[in-house]
Amino acid sequence: MEPAAGIQRRSSQGPTVPPPPRGHAPPAAAPGPAPLSSPVREPPQLEEERQVRISESGQFSDGLEDRGLLESSTRLKPHEAQNYRKKALWVSWFSIIVTLALAVAAFTVSVMRYSASAFGFAFDAILDVLSSAIVLWRYSNAAAVHSAHREYIACVILGVIFLLSSICIVVKAIHDLSTRLLPEVDDFLFSVSILSGILCSILAVLKFMLGKVLTSRALITDGFNSLVGGVMGFSILLSAEVFKHDSAVWYLDGSIGVLIGLTIFAYGVKLLIDMVPRVRQTRHYEMFE
Repeated sequence: MEPAAGIQRRSSQGPTVPPPPRGHAPPAAAPGPAPLSSPVREPPQLEEERQVRISESGQFSDGLEDRGLLESSTRLKPHEAQNYRKKALWVSWFSIIVTLALAVAAFTVSVMRYSASAFGFAFDAILDVLSSAIVLWRYSNAAAVHSAHREYIACVILGVIFLLSSICIVVKAIHDLSTRLLPEVDDFLFSVSILSGILCSILAVLKFMLGKVLTSRALITDGFNSLVGGVMGFSILLSAEVFKHDSAVWYLDGSIGVLIGLTIFAYGVKLLIDMVPRVRQTRHYEMFE
Protein backbone atom coordinates (compact mmCIF):
# COMPACT_ATOMS: atom_id res chain seq x y z
CA MET A 1 0.00 0.00 0.00
CA GLU A 2 2.84 2.38 0.70
CA PRO A 3 4.35 2.13 -2.79
CA ALA A 4 0.93 2.77 -4.21
CA ALA A 5 0.56 5.78 -2.03
CA GLY A 6 3.98 6.97 -3.15
CA ILE A 7 2.95 6.52 -6.70
CA GLN A 8 -0.24 8.41 -6.07
CA ARG A 9 1.72 11.15 -4.32
CA ARG A 10 4.11 11.41 -7.23
CA SER A 11 1.29 11.30 -9.73
CA SER A 12 -0.67 13.87 -7.82
CA GLN A 13 2.33 16.09 -7.35
CA GLY A 14 3.73 15.51 -10.82
CA PRO A 15 0.98 17.14 -12.81
CA THR A 16 0.86 20.13 -10.51
CA VAL A 17 4.52 21.12 -10.76
CA PRO A 18 6.00 20.17 -14.20
CA PRO A 19 3.08 20.96 -16.53
CA PRO A 20 2.94 24.68 -15.77
CA PRO A 21 6.45 25.24 -17.10
CA ARG A 22 5.63 23.08 -20.07
CA GLY A 23 2.41 24.90 -20.67
CA HIS A 24 4.08 28.31 -20.36
CA ALA A 25 7.12 27.34 -22.37
CA PRO A 26 5.54 27.94 -25.80
CA PRO A 27 4.37 31.48 -24.97
CA ALA A 28 7.82 32.25 -23.60
CA ALA A 29 9.44 30.86 -26.74
CA ALA A 30 6.90 32.50 -29.04
CA PRO A 31 8.72 34.83 -31.45
CA GLY A 32 7.19 38.03 -30.17
CA PRO A 33 10.13 40.36 -30.80
CA ALA A 34 11.01 38.70 -34.13
CA PRO A 35 8.37 40.48 -36.23
CA LEU A 36 9.32 43.76 -34.55
CA SER A 37 13.01 43.27 -35.24
CA SER A 38 12.56 42.45 -38.93
CA PRO A 39 11.13 45.87 -39.91
CA VAL A 40 13.94 47.51 -37.97
CA ARG A 41 16.56 45.64 -39.96
CA GLU A 42 14.95 46.14 -43.36
CA PRO A 43 15.15 49.96 -43.68
CA PRO A 44 18.96 50.06 -43.40
CA GLN A 45 19.17 47.30 -45.97
CA LEU A 46 16.76 49.09 -48.26
CA GLU A 47 18.67 52.34 -47.80
CA GLU A 48 21.94 50.64 -48.63
CA GLU A 49 20.36 49.02 -51.68
CA ARG A 50 19.08 52.39 -52.87
CA GLN A 51 22.48 53.99 -52.47
CA VAL A 52 24.07 51.11 -54.34
CA ARG A 53 21.49 51.42 -57.11
CA ILE A 54 22.07 55.17 -57.41
CA SER A 55 25.83 54.72 -57.64
CA GLU A 56 25.45 51.82 -60.05
CA SER A 57 23.03 53.80 -62.22
CA GLY A 58 25.53 56.64 -62.51
CA GLN A 59 28.31 54.24 -63.37
CA PHE A 60 26.00 52.40 -65.76
CA SER A 61 25.09 55.59 -67.62
CA ASP A 62 28.78 56.46 -67.91
CA GLY A 63 29.39 52.97 -69.24
CA LEU A 64 26.65 53.41 -71.80
CA GLU A 65 28.23 56.63 -73.06
CA ASP A 66 31.59 54.90 -73.26
CA ARG A 67 29.94 52.25 -75.46
CA GLY A 68 28.36 54.86 -77.72
CA LEU A 69 24.80 54.65 -76.33
CA LEU A 70 22.52 57.15 -74.67
CA GLU A 71 20.66 56.44 -71.45
CA SER A 72 17.39 56.26 -73.39
CA SER A 73 18.50 52.85 -74.70
CA THR A 74 17.74 51.38 -71.27
CA ARG A 75 14.58 53.38 -70.59
CA LEU A 76 12.63 52.96 -73.82
CA LYS A 77 11.50 49.91 -75.69
CA PRO A 78 12.35 49.83 -79.41
CA HIS A 79 8.85 50.77 -80.58
CA GLU A 80 8.64 53.54 -77.96
CA ALA A 81 11.98 54.99 -79.07
CA GLN A 82 10.87 55.01 -82.71
CA ASN A 83 7.58 56.64 -81.75
CA TYR A 84 9.33 59.47 -79.90
CA ARG A 85 11.84 59.79 -82.74
CA LYS A 86 8.99 60.43 -85.19
CA LYS A 87 7.50 63.00 -82.82
CA ALA A 88 10.86 64.76 -82.66
CA LEU A 89 10.97 64.87 -86.46
CA TRP A 90 7.45 66.31 -86.69
CA VAL A 91 8.20 68.96 -84.06
CA SER A 92 11.42 69.88 -85.87
CA TRP A 93 9.65 70.28 -89.22
CA PHE A 94 6.94 72.40 -87.61
CA SER A 95 9.60 74.49 -85.88
CA ILE A 96 11.43 75.10 -89.16
CA ILE A 97 8.28 76.30 -90.92
CA VAL A 98 7.13 78.55 -88.07
CA THR A 99 10.48 80.10 -87.21
CA LEU A 100 11.37 80.69 -90.85
CA ALA A 101 8.18 82.71 -91.29
CA LEU A 102 8.86 84.58 -88.05
CA ALA A 103 12.44 85.28 -89.13
CA VAL A 104 11.28 86.96 -92.33
CA ALA A 105 8.75 89.04 -90.39
CA ALA A 106 11.29 89.98 -87.72
CA PHE A 107 13.89 91.04 -90.29
CA THR A 108 11.24 93.22 -91.91
CA VAL A 109 10.47 94.84 -88.55
CA SER A 110 14.16 95.31 -87.84
CA VAL A 111 14.77 97.12 -91.13
CA MET A 112 11.61 99.22 -91.02
CA ARG A 113 11.66 100.13 -87.31
CA TYR A 114 15.40 99.96 -86.50
CA SER A 115 14.78 97.46 -83.72
CA ALA A 116 17.81 95.70 -82.25
CA SER A 117 15.59 93.19 -80.47
CA ALA A 118 13.76 92.43 -83.72
CA PHE A 119 17.08 91.89 -85.45
CA GLY A 120 18.23 89.70 -82.58
CA PHE A 121 15.02 87.70 -82.72
CA ALA A 122 15.35 87.28 -86.49
CA PHE A 123 18.88 85.98 -86.04
CA ASP A 124 17.71 83.69 -83.26
CA ALA A 125 14.87 82.48 -85.49
CA ILE A 126 17.37 81.58 -88.20
CA LEU A 127 19.43 79.86 -85.52
CA ASP A 128 16.29 77.96 -84.52
CA VAL A 129 15.80 76.90 -88.14
CA LEU A 130 19.38 75.64 -88.32
CA SER A 131 19.19 73.89 -84.95
CA SER A 132 15.93 72.19 -85.93
CA ALA A 133 17.57 71.10 -89.18
CA ILE A 134 20.41 69.59 -87.15
CA VAL A 135 17.85 67.74 -85.01
CA LEU A 136 16.31 66.43 -88.24
CA TRP A 137 19.71 65.08 -89.25
CA ARG A 138 20.20 63.69 -85.75
CA TYR A 139 17.02 61.58 -85.91
CA SER A 140 16.90 60.93 -89.66
CA ASN A 141 18.46 57.50 -89.15
CA ALA A 142 16.06 55.19 -87.32
CA ALA A 143 18.89 52.91 -86.21
CA ALA A 144 20.80 55.82 -84.63
CA VAL A 145 18.10 56.91 -82.20
CA HIS A 146 20.34 55.95 -79.24
CA SER A 147 23.67 56.86 -80.86
CA ALA A 148 25.72 58.99 -78.47
CA HIS A 149 28.31 59.87 -81.12
CA ARG A 150 25.67 61.27 -83.47
CA GLU A 151 24.13 63.16 -80.55
CA TYR A 152 27.39 64.78 -79.53
CA ILE A 153 28.27 65.78 -83.09
CA ALA A 154 24.90 67.55 -83.36
CA CYS A 155 25.58 69.36 -80.09
CA VAL A 156 29.01 70.53 -81.24
CA ILE A 157 27.52 71.95 -84.45
CA LEU A 158 24.84 73.70 -82.40
CA GLY A 159 27.50 75.15 -80.11
CA VAL A 160 29.40 76.65 -83.05
CA ILE A 161 26.20 78.14 -84.49
CA PHE A 162 25.36 79.60 -81.09
CA LEU A 163 28.71 81.35 -80.90
CA LEU A 164 28.49 82.85 -84.39
CA SER A 165 24.91 84.05 -83.98
CA SER A 166 25.58 85.53 -80.53
CA ILE A 167 28.45 87.59 -81.93
CA CYS A 168 26.21 88.99 -84.67
CA ILE A 169 23.43 89.82 -82.19
CA VAL A 170 25.76 91.58 -79.74
CA VAL A 171 27.54 93.58 -82.47
CA LYS A 172 24.22 94.77 -83.93
CA ALA A 173 22.83 95.68 -80.50
CA ILE A 174 25.97 97.62 -79.52
CA HIS A 175 25.88 99.47 -82.84
CA ASP A 176 22.27 100.49 -82.23
CA LEU A 177 23.09 101.65 -78.70
CA SER A 178 26.05 103.71 -79.90
CA THR A 179 23.99 105.42 -82.62
CA ARG A 180 20.98 105.88 -80.27
CA LEU A 181 18.46 104.26 -82.60
CA LEU A 182 14.93 104.73 -81.26
CA PRO A 183 12.37 101.93 -81.62
CA GLU A 184 8.88 102.58 -82.98
CA VAL A 185 5.58 100.85 -82.27
CA ASP A 186 2.94 99.77 -84.78
CA ASP A 187 0.41 96.98 -85.26
CA PHE A 188 2.79 94.89 -87.33
CA LEU A 189 5.45 94.92 -84.61
CA PHE A 190 2.82 94.03 -82.02
CA SER A 191 1.56 91.07 -84.07
CA VAL A 192 5.03 89.68 -84.73
CA SER A 193 5.98 89.96 -81.07
CA ILE A 194 2.86 88.18 -79.81
CA LEU A 195 3.03 85.39 -82.39
CA SER A 196 6.74 84.78 -81.93
CA GLY A 197 6.49 84.78 -78.16
CA ILE A 198 3.59 82.32 -78.01
CA LEU A 199 4.68 79.94 -80.77
CA CYS A 200 8.32 79.77 -79.70
CA SER A 201 7.31 79.14 -76.09
CA ILE A 202 5.07 76.24 -77.16
CA LEU A 203 7.85 74.79 -79.31
CA ALA A 204 10.29 75.10 -76.42
CA VAL A 205 8.01 73.10 -74.11
CA LEU A 206 7.54 70.34 -76.70
CA LYS A 207 11.27 70.09 -77.37
CA PHE A 208 12.12 70.01 -73.67
CA MET A 209 9.64 67.17 -73.11
CA LEU A 210 10.94 65.10 -76.03
CA GLY A 211 14.55 65.81 -75.12
CA LYS A 212 13.98 64.59 -71.57
CA VAL A 213 12.36 61.34 -72.75
CA LEU A 214 15.02 60.65 -75.39
CA THR A 215 17.83 61.96 -73.14
CA SER A 216 18.84 64.16 -76.06
CA ARG A 217 21.02 67.19 -75.34
CA ALA A 218 20.50 68.32 -78.93
CA LEU A 219 16.72 68.47 -78.50
CA ILE A 220 17.08 70.27 -75.17
CA THR A 221 19.45 72.76 -76.80
CA ASP A 222 16.97 73.29 -79.61
CA GLY A 223 14.30 73.85 -76.97
CA PHE A 224 16.51 76.40 -75.22
CA ASN A 225 16.92 78.24 -78.50
CA SER A 226 13.15 78.30 -78.99
CA LEU A 227 12.75 79.58 -75.45
CA VAL A 228 15.19 82.39 -76.19
CA GLY A 229 13.16 83.18 -79.30
CA GLY A 230 10.00 83.42 -77.20
CA VAL A 231 11.70 85.73 -74.71
CA MET A 232 13.01 87.92 -77.52
CA GLY A 233 9.55 88.09 -79.07
CA PHE A 234 8.05 89.37 -75.84
CA SER A 235 11.03 91.67 -75.29
CA ILE A 236 10.30 93.43 -78.58
CA LEU A 237 6.82 94.22 -77.33
CA LEU A 238 8.09 95.18 -73.88
CA SER A 239 10.78 97.57 -75.08
CA ALA A 240 8.44 99.17 -77.61
CA GLU A 241 5.69 99.73 -75.04
CA VAL A 242 8.14 101.12 -72.48
CA PHE A 243 9.57 103.52 -75.04
CA LYS A 244 6.06 104.56 -76.01
CA HIS A 245 5.30 105.64 -72.44
CA ASP A 246 8.78 106.88 -71.53
CA SER A 247 11.07 107.97 -74.34
CA ALA A 248 13.98 108.29 -71.92
CA VAL A 249 14.28 104.49 -71.79
CA TRP A 250 15.39 104.25 -75.41
CA TYR A 251 18.27 101.92 -74.54
CA LEU A 252 16.08 99.03 -73.29
CA ASP A 253 15.75 97.47 -76.74
CA GLY A 254 19.49 97.37 -77.38
CA SER A 255 20.28 96.30 -73.83
CA ILE A 256 17.98 93.28 -74.13
CA GLY A 257 19.67 92.39 -77.40
CA VAL A 258 23.11 92.47 -75.73
CA LEU A 259 21.90 90.39 -72.79
CA ILE A 260 20.35 87.73 -75.00
CA GLY A 261 23.43 87.60 -77.22
CA LEU A 262 25.68 87.07 -74.21
CA THR A 263 23.35 84.36 -72.90
CA ILE A 264 23.49 82.48 -76.20
CA PHE A 265 27.28 82.88 -76.27
CA ALA A 266 27.66 81.45 -72.76
CA TYR A 267 25.41 78.51 -73.58
CA GLY A 268 27.38 77.80 -76.75
CA VAL A 269 30.69 77.82 -74.89
CA LYS A 270 29.29 75.50 -72.21
CA LEU A 271 27.96 73.18 -74.90
CA LEU A 272 31.32 72.94 -76.66
CA ILE A 273 33.20 72.36 -73.41
CA ASP A 274 30.86 69.49 -72.52
CA MET A 275 30.52 67.85 -75.91
CA VAL A 276 33.89 68.07 -77.67
CA PRO A 277 35.56 65.58 -75.27
CA ARG A 278 32.59 63.22 -75.59
CA VAL A 279 32.83 63.25 -79.37
CA ARG A 280 36.43 62.10 -79.04
CA GLN A 281 35.46 59.39 -76.55
CA THR A 282 32.73 57.94 -78.76
CA ARG A 283 34.33 58.35 -82.18
CA HIS A 284 35.08 54.60 -82.31
CA TYR A 285 31.46 53.64 -81.55
CA GLU A 286 29.54 54.48 -84.70
CA MET A 287 27.87 51.07 -84.81
CA PHE A 288 24.39 52.49 -85.34
CA GLU A 289 25.24 54.63 -88.31
